[in-house]
Amino acid sequence: MGKKQKLPLVYQPVGFVFGWASGALAGMAFRKVWKVVRHEDDAPDALDRDRGWGEVLLAAAIQGAIFAAVRSAADRTGAKAIERSTGVWPTKEKGGRD
Repeated sequence: MGKKQKLPLVYQPVGFVFGWASGALAGMAFRKVWKVVRHEDDAPDALDRDRGWGEVLLAAAIQGAIFAAVRSAADRTGAKAIERSTGVWPTKEKGGRD
């Protein structure tokens, strides 16, 4: 029982590393996808006056989907690694972080 209570602390550095790496990977993936979709190096920002609503929202939707997918993959990978090394899933509840 004590092992389960300490696991979230063990998982925190692993989660941090995976989170940081997933953010960097997602950013690179988004830039590549945007270049394929719009043939531009820079995606529009919400405050970019020269871009229309559709283009700004498309960029945000693509970026959000990529970040969510990469973050979920990183979280799952980290949780599975903790489970393999300790035999215990790193969260107490079924739903995880969110």
